[in-house]
Amino acid sequence: MEAVAASQIFSVLASPLPPTHTIGTAALYLNLSPFSSLRPQLGYFTRSRQTGGLLSRCSTKSDIHSDNSMVPNESEFSSSSTAQTQSPTQQLQSPNTLSLAAGSSSAFRGLVFDLGPSDAWDSGDIGSPVVKRFLSDEEERWYMWYHGSSEDGEADSIGLAVSGNGVHWERGSGSVQSSADAGIVFRCGRDWWAFDTNSVRPSDVLIMSSSKVRAATAVYWLYYTGFTSEKVSLPRVASDCSSDRALLSLPGLAISQDGRHWARIEGEHHTGALFDVGAGGKWDSLFIAAPRVVFHRTGDLRMYYHSWDASTGCFSIGMARSRDGIRWIKLGKIMGGGSAGSFDEAGVMNGHVMVKKDGRYVMAYEGVAATGEKSIGVADSEDGLKDWRRCGEGPVLIPSPEELGWDNKAVCSPCLVRMDGNDEWRLYYRGIGKGGRTGIGLAISEGNQTQIFQKWTGFCI
Repeated sequence: MEAVAASQIFSVLASPLPPTHTIGTAALYLNLSPFSSLRPQLGYFTRSRQTGGLLSRCSTKSDIHSDNSMVPNESEFSSSSTAQTQSPTQQLQSPNTLSLAAGSSSAFRGLVFDLGPSDAWDSGDIGSPVVKRFLSDEEERWYMWYHGSSEDGEADSIGLAVSGNGVHWERGSGSVQSSADAGIVFRCGRDWWAFDTNSVRPSDVLIMSSSKVRAATAVYWLYYTGFTSEKVSLPRVASDCSSDRALLSLPGLAISQDGRHWARIEGEHHTGALFDVGAGGKWDSLFIAAPRVVFHRTGDLRMYYHSWDASTGCFSIGMARSRDGIRWIKLGKIMGGGSAGSFDEAGVMNGHVMVKKDGRYVMAYEGVAATGEKSIGVADSEDGLKDWRRCGEGPVLIPSPEELGWDNKAVCSPCLVRMDGNDEWRLYYRGIGKGGRTGIGLAISEGNQTQIFQKWTGFCI
């Protein structure tokens, strides 16, 4: 089969593609040379002060993306319609009453994004927040990809919410139609043989570009977890953590021009996944979940993911490396369960890794206690490869101690965002409360310390 030039690939991606579109592996990595200089590329989103719509031209000054990479602005975004011109079913919706109560009552402390209305696609469950901040000359824009499902038990889909400050979010009521919409952006696969036919959950979003290939806009790379209907046998403490943990899952990749219309990329595995579980006896032989990727430098991308290690009886985090972001080589397990009686005795999962200003790597992760309770801890490493050291003697974020707290059962799925210039970190997370009700919360660091976080209670004026 002949290799397809990278310029042809990007010309295909230049037009919005339906969420179910798939690009074969041959089109992306039989000819790897154009991708040898892949690096993060910051896109800037600005809003017109007169119309409120997205401007067609990006900022002309450099800034720092949330993954800590300093990059120049090299792209322009196509003009898009304003929210006011969308169809009634696609207009952005403001946060509901419960979300607005965040900060006004201790029971809602930290809550910034609640379930959708009763008839919405995300009325039954939400979680897996992947939050990115973009800066422009005039203001900042925030994007949050998250999974959601309706009250009637439909399969998880991935949605997009937008914000001007990372606290007050606007959501969509249905599937996106234009590059100005919020709402559903990615659904389960339809091919019977695919690895993502039962559920999809976002894990990470990188903004990539190639210095050798000039695309019309930056290209978003979505790494996600796809679930099939195949059951995985797990012990009680593991299966109680989430019903989806009892389903086989594998890592997937999709690419987009606007963060809304995605094209699946078929990986090397026969199901379209990027790679398979480990062979029998390996620590990751049951499933692969939460693939989160760090761009270390040109030709060196690092993926952190978790599985259930049957040999130790706990969740563990491992990693893989890639030169192009598509073909991966596993390096093995890097972090397992904590000491007896600790908050993460039964394991660690959903690790989100960032690079600090001093070059050290920091990981916010979900710790599972022997009882199944989930809280959030932090670890760090000199090089992001080995010698991960837990920070502090306990978790940095715990479930609400209040009986009516919206997140009094579990806090999990952490996502870190560094606030450039403020020496401050934000920690977005999934909270679970009474009856399994879910929401997305926010905690703020004390200065630049990643060992101390307080749940958001409002802006200081």
